Amino acid sequence: MAIQDVAKQKVEVNQALEVSIQVGLAALLVISCLMILRPFLPLVMWGIIIAIASHPTFVKLQRTLKGRGALAAIIWTIVLLAALIIPIVLMGASIAEGLLPFIAQLRDGTLVIPPPPSRIEHWPVIGDRLTQAWTAASTDLTATLMKFAPQIKAAVPNVLSATGALGSAIVQFFLSIVVAGFILANAKKAAEHARSLMIRLFGEEGPEYQHLVGATIRSVTFGILGVALIQTVFAAAGFFVVGLPGASLWSVIFLFAAILQVGMLVLIPAVVFAFATASKTAAVIFLVWCIVVGLMDNVLKPVLLGRGSAAPVLVVFLGVIGGFVAMGIIGLFVGAIVLSVGYKLFLAWINGGVAQTQE
Repeated sequence: MAIQDVAKQKVEVNQALEVSIQVGLAALLVISCLMILRPFLPLVMWGIIIAIASHPTFVKLQRTLKGRGALAAIIWTIVLLAALIIPIVLMGASIAEGLLPFIAQLRDGTLVIPPPPSRIEHWPVIGDRLTQAWTAASTDLTATLMKFAPQIKAAVPNVLSATGALGSAIVQFFLSIVVAGFILANAKKAAEHARSLMIRLFGEEGPEYQHLVGATIRSVTFGILGVALIQTVFAAAGFFVVGLPGASLWSVIFLFAAILQVGMLVLIPAVVFAFATASKTAAVIFLVWCIVVGLMDNVLKPVLLGRGSAAPVLVVFLGVIGGFVAMGIIGLFVGAIVLSVGYKLFLAWINGGVAQTQE
């Protein structure tokens, strides 16, 4: 018996060692694949997000084209690329058109800043300081720039870095749309693979979680990005009407701020400019307009953010904000998906525990 026990123990040890080696090799293979694909992971993730978010519209286009998926994917990719490129080109041209005369006058020393309106001096808190700074700039712009030269010099690298990051993000979105086009062209197979993965992870409830992921991506797209775009359109209209210098650039800044849920911070200097330069009636109207734009998300977001999602709006919203803080822009979607899936698993665990208690 002792010999048989020893032999049995050796067999069990060998089996455990073999399983450990297999698991280690599998883990090593997965890590190696992730390291190789790491430069492309953001593109693939964004491509998947764009494909899932735009899939309902793509299906309608495919039906219009009598089921020709490849043609529908090509047309839809071109439409998405146009939706990305055309606004960027128009904004770039508008910004360049506004900045080139300013840069030329600054280089030639012919730039003249008008003196501040007299009513600014009576503004509470900031009136005196703003009047002094504005008067100094209008009297001797060169001396004022020399005074703030260290701060300007320190800010230049940050501006260049932000510009480079913006350009990189645009290229990334461009390539992601191309990846999304390939995914949509093979949408049926991609959906089958996603379903198989979800069933593998969550068992019989896999299709439910697959629907949850898709619905969460679409709700975040419309609830965060969609609302930010709507706000930006209304804000940009106000900027152009009130005559805000560099209105196109301010609109781009407001778009990113609205995505980050701090759009009101961009509207404050615009309102200050309106009260400083426009008539009192026009400034008050612009102020009311900015308040409407700032509060617009409180009405649209609850409607669009939870639309089609099985998770509560609060869970999705917390996932969006927390994901952005932890992972950047891609975290807007990843955070919402992870928190929504975690919420569903938590509910399933609670309900399972309750069911076992009742039995």
